[in-house]
Amino acid sequence: MLEHRPSSHDDLVDHLVRSTALQRGEAARVVLDVLAYFDETTEEFVRRRHRELQSGGAVNAEIFERIAAELPHRAVAPPELSLRQLRRMVYG
Repeated sequence: MLEHRPSSHDDLVDHLVRSTALQRGEAARVVLDVLAYFDETTEEFVRRRHRELQSGGAVNAEIFERIAAELPHRAVAPPELSLRQLRRMVYG
């Protein structure tokens, strides 16, 4: 018989189950998705947003300006990065 090991986020999962229409498995996935979002490094964020905006038809000039404007609003804002630094994160 497998023993249930409580995760460090069981209280949050329990809260979501009580306060929303989510089932326990769905609530656990939401918690993991949110944690993964906030664990994303600046470089990962820049690359992901570049792909998303590019797939939406935006051109690099717009993309890097928009990313530069979004970065200060992240949960833990990175230091201000130049457009050149942003380009280097995407293209090396």
